[in-house]
Amino acid sequence: MIHDFPTLIHKRIDMARNGTNETVICRMKSGWAVLGDDQRLKGYSLLLHDPVVDNLNALSKFDRAQFQSDMTVIGDALMTVLEPSIINYSILGNTDRALHAHIHPRYDSEEPDKRKTIPFIYHVLEMPYLRFSYERDKELIHRLRVEIEKRT
Repeated sequence: MIHDFPTLIHKRIDMARNGTNETVICRMKSGWAVLGDDQRLKGYSLLLHDPVVDNLNALSKFDRAQFQSDMTVIGDALMTVLEPSIINYSILGNTDRALHAHIHPRYDSEEPDKRKTIPFIYHVLEMPYLRFSYERDKELIHRLRVEIEKRT
């Protein structure tokens, strides 16, 4: 069956539900933890709210709290598995009107001028893309899943 998805987020959630999204780390109470398509910042993850809503304000107080809790649990797992210096969280929605959070591990090994700015600087500067690879990233997915499950 072919669907007309308004955003890439809708498509990825449908794939997660059907077991065909290789980037899935695990199902969480508020949605899907996934690795990002671009792994220049190793461990870059997203939390895709399921069911899809436009933005955080469309949720009840309880559901908002759950989404933000799940988001930080992903950050906790990243801190344990990859030992970054900090985690950057962002909920934007300017391009894809489907609630999702970007979770960027940041590393002291990054070049200082990039480390001190937004994680999207790599996109802005059009630096070489490191595409998600299931073969390369499957061990990371497993380790993150184990850490998330310990916390939920």
